Order: sequence, then C-alpha cells, then structure tokens
Amino acid sequence: MIATLFLPQNLRDQIAREALAANPSECCGLIVGTYNKDEATALACHPTRNLATDSDSFEIDPARHIELLRSLRGTGREILGCYHSHPAGRAEPSPRDLARATDENFLWLIAAGPELQAFVHAGHAFHPVRLA
Repeated sequence: MIATLFLPQNLRDQIAREALAANPSECCGLIVGTYNKDEATALACHPTRNLATDSDSFEIDPARHIELLRSLRGTGREILGCYHSHPAGRAEPSPRDLARATDENFLWLIAAGPELQAFVHAGHAFHPVRLA
C-alpha cells in the first residue's frame, strides 16, 4: 500500500488553481507517475471534465481516462489516482467518495481551500498518505 506520495510544488499549485477556477463546483483530474514499493511519485496532473451534475460531486470523464491509459502504454508511467476539490468541505474523503471508490491502492488527492491531503483506497476504507 502506498505510504508516501512525492508531489512537486508545481503540481500542488496546478491543483489549487484548478480548484479555484471550478469553484463552486468540484474540479477533478488524474494523477500520472511511478511507483517504487510503498512510495509513489507524481509526474503530471491531467485535468478532466467533471461530468457530475451536482456541484458537490465529481465524475471523471471515462473517455479521457481511457485515452490517458492508452497514451501511457510502454512509458513506464501509470495512473496513480485521481484528484478533486471540496469547495465547501474538508480535505478528506466524503461518504460519497468512499461509496464511489473501487480500486485498491488508488490515490485520492483532495483539495479544500489551501489544504491538500492524500489518501489511498484499501478495501472499504481510505488511509492517509504522507505528502512529500
């Protein structure tokens, strides 16, 4: 299970800008990077269109997800997880996030105001991930 995510400042700033621009709706996107045992390194954040009809929800465009998966073939990079914002909430998984999480060892970055937190989905729960 991922314990640490190395997330460069430029990607943190990108997510913060996207969250601000999407407010009062949630922004969302996919995180691309590499794994090394229990550590992950984010190399890029790919914003996606939010298909959710409710402003306090997000749904990543599956066509963009598949397109990104195809573009990563043979590169040594993969989709590590997703990110989204909670404009009126906290930087922690909501009950809705937990209900929609399916992939184990999938990272979730959540931005709320200036705060950014990382979690990994494992089984029926989220576990905190250290941001470095």
